[in-house]
Amino acid sequence: MKLGDIADIKMGLVLSRKKAETQYEIKQEYKLISLKNVEDDGMPNDIPLELFASYEDLDDQYFTQEGDILMRLSHPNTAVYIDKEWTNLLVPSYFAIIRLYRDQGFIPEYVSWYLNSDTIRRELTRVQTGTAIFTTNKSTLSSLDIKKIPIKKQEAIVKVQRLHWLERHLLNRLIDEKEKYYRGITQKRIKLD
Repeated sequence: MKLGDIADIKMGLVLSRKKAETQYEIKQEYKLISLKNVEDDGMPNDIPLELFASYEDLDDQYFTQEGDILMRLSHPNTAVYIDKEWTNLLVPSYFAIIRLYRDQGFIPEYVSWYLNSDTIRRELTRVQTGTAIFTTNKSTLSSLDIKKIPIKKQEAIVKVQRLHWLERHLLNRLIDEKEKYYRGITQKRIKLD
């Protein structure tokens, strides 16, 4: 099925149109999800969110909701599933907001995983436009074929994906701790000599 048939796809907010130029113009500040908050595999990371100062209240359509999928519009076209911890974040224009229609037979986490698959990445590379920076647009996203499989199989894929992300997160934490440990040992050796 085409992504445009199973989901509403909107572009994020062009930030420059709503940005407060001075401290006095600020009406509201919003937490903003940016490219640095998402890993290339679609996993959110722990980098602190930026704040965006707006001169007016912004429309709800530009904020994340649980079950949304954000798709980066430039290479590497990463899709990220929005869970309850990542809701109410302002989405800038370098992401598309994908909201699945109800009762279409798709789980948002599965669609996010599928959008990160090699099949979709190859298709996006083939159809992208631009000279120095290749970008994707709404019509390209709408035309992407999403393989429909039974819900049980989608749930199994999602479960494996969650375990994979958890394992990667734990391994990265282990690497960080080992780095600290080895730095401590070498610093101690230097002081003893």
